[in-house]
Amino acid sequence: MVGPRDALRDIAACLGFYTRLPLPAFEMPARGFAAAQWAAPLAGLVVGAVCSAVLAGVMALGLPATIAAVLALAAGTLVTGGLHEDGLADVADGFGGGSTREKKLAIMKDSRIGSYGVAALILSFFLRWTALSSLGLAAIPALVIAHAVSRALMPALMRLSPPARENGLSAGAGRPAGGTVLVALAIGGVLLLVPGPGFALIAVPLLVAALFFIKWLAEKQIGGQTGDVLGTLQQLAETIVLIAAVAHFT
Repeated sequence: MVGPRDALRDIAACLGFYTRLPLPAFEMPARGFAAAQWAAPLAGLVVGAVCSAVLAGVMALGLPATIAAVLALAAGTLVTGGLHEDGLADVADGFGGGSTREKKLAIMKDSRIGSYGVAALILSFFLRWTALSSLGLAAIPALVIAHAVSRALMPALMRLSPPARENGLSAGAGRPAGGTVLVALAIGGVLLLVPGPGFALIAVPLLVAALFFIKWLAEKQIGGQTGDVLGTLQQLAETIVLIAAVAHFT
């Protein structure tokens, strides 16, 4: 059972790690960072709220949805420091450019970006921008849901797939307990029901497919998951939720 003090520390730990917001110094939970991952979707709620506020503010000024969508995406990148976008680019470069497991991991660790990474980022931003531009005012709740739900899947991948590196970021975080994973998924599941059961029926099968596809791909390519792989899952899941919102609302 997580007490109120531990719960607040978990939330602070996830906000401190997943965002670049100017927060007070926090103490890492004594139970470990993996145990705090139930709060990952709550950090996503905060990121989504910032993005939605920017989008709503720009649209309230009478500017087109296309411009509002660009600025909302920019706000999300700034708030997170491009954490998950960086993971997506690293995975695309590593999986696309490496011929062996060792070379793939080495490329992923390299701070430079290659053609595969650039292409993946362009595709990710373009898909999300197109979806947001199509949604109009419905993009406001969709952004919040997408950012939270996409982070609710990450603890599941951390539990289902072993770390690919012995000393990587994901390995250092540890393996979340089953209860931690279930709480994160429950938070995401409740949010998917907010727009209505129809929305959840569209999104859930696609999100489950994304989770197991990334698990299969990462294990095939490098033998497990890394922080970059988790970021790739987040980017894919966020895009899926936004596309599901287009299918539901338009």
